[in-house]
Amino acid sequence: MGIGTPSTHSVLAGTPSQRIIGSTQRLSMEVGLVSCTKSKREEPTKPKDLYLESAFFRKARQYVEANHDTWYILSAKHHLLDPDGDPVEPYDETLNGASVDTKREWAETVFEQLRAEGGNRLVFHAGRGYHEELTPLISGTSVEFTVLTDGL
Repeated sequence: MGIGTPSTHSVLAGTPSQRIIGSTQRLSMEVGLVSCTKSKREEPTKPKDLYLESAFFRKARQYVEANHDTWYILSAKHHLLDPDGDPVEPYDETLNGASVDTKREWAETVFEQLRAEGGNRLVFHAGRGYHEELTPLISGTSVEFTVLTDGL
């Protein structure tokens, strides 16, 4: 069952940064979501290597590769990036300070991409600008999510 499948189950537990929604009878697939960073390499490269100039990204990548079943990059310009996808040109876009409308439009696109990818547990390693408009969309599904960086 992918993201976006409406839940007929109630919230079983949760805090503002965590919601556990849906059946516990499904096999779990945990997806790590890491935000892009301002610091990037100067040449086109695979997404997982583009942001290695950032200490945050290096640490987050190491963590998600060791602790999640799969992971993706939340890119302000490219939305949801496969870390092993085609090389990406460096860019200078961010959701930090973007308008609510821009963030909502971005979140709707990412939500649809996540629905296509599947997974029933999302773990955000991203700042507020990269999850504040996306998590309300996820809350209406059977997908669990945790925001590890909330408040940072």
